[in-house]
Amino acid sequence: STGTAPRRSSRTKLPSQASYDDLICMPGHINFGVHDVDLHGNFTRKIKLKTPVVSSPMDTVTGARMAIAMALEGGIGVIHTNMSIEEQANEVMSVKKFESGFIMDPVCIPPTMPLSELISLREKLGWKGFPVTEDGKMGSKLLGLVTKRDTDWVTDGSSTVSSIMTKLPDLVTAPEAVNLQAANKILRESKKGKLPVVSKSGQLVALMSRADLQKNADYPNATKDKNKQLMVAASIGTRPEDKDRVRALVAAGVDAIIIDSSQG
Repeated sequence: STGTAPRRSSRTKLPSQASYDDLICMPGHINFGVHDVDLHGNFTRKIKLKTPVVSSPMDTVTGARMAIAMALEGGIGVIHTNMSIEEQANEVMSVKKFESGFIMDPVCIPPTMPLSELISLREKLGWKGFPVTEDGKMGSKLLGLVTKRDTDWVTDGSSTVSSIMTKLPDLVTAPEAVNLQAANKILRESKKGKLPVVSKSGQLVALMSRADLQKNADYPNATKDKNKQLMVAASIGTRPEDKDRVRALVAAGVDAIIIDSSQG
């Protein structure tokens, strides 16, 4: 808006600390656009935020879901400590695994799974594609990939995954040593939805999804570490047993630890 620029008497002394009620901001003319405003700031000396907003470490505010939402928008969430050490560490790992580029623990299915069971699993998880391995577990030999496109025209619910999946020779895959940039390039050029990453002996070691590339485009301000993982903080108390909590959080990949004095 336009108006008079704020004025202050030379004799006015502002307090070193002020609350909202101590200040009045008068509207004035600006000669720049909203997009010229830079809100970048530091959460710590090494963690920079493009959107300087931090969610509170309260059990009614910040868990893994809130921390993910905060990091995607350029802020950071502090996961509360009102839970067991294992639970808090798992919350941190959930944030670190989200949109990490490579999915290290994809849900795999065996080739003997019937189509009816696959449809139920798809509806339960909300995912469209699954890697097919020898025993239906991560780390075993990759046999193929089954997507919704493979099942759209199949009406026999007793058909097994092995009869409808896209088999390994017809898949676009990446070697185990591939980096994130190279994997992104393979996905773009192949125009595939999933990119299995396999070892020299054919074991599935990771999976990459085109949806992750879309997330990167939708959230350009996301707060990420050098490994392209979302960043997350966690709170602890001042009790002696919190030393064990710190060790577990660090092992889970936490990026910052906040001491919450209200927790002891």
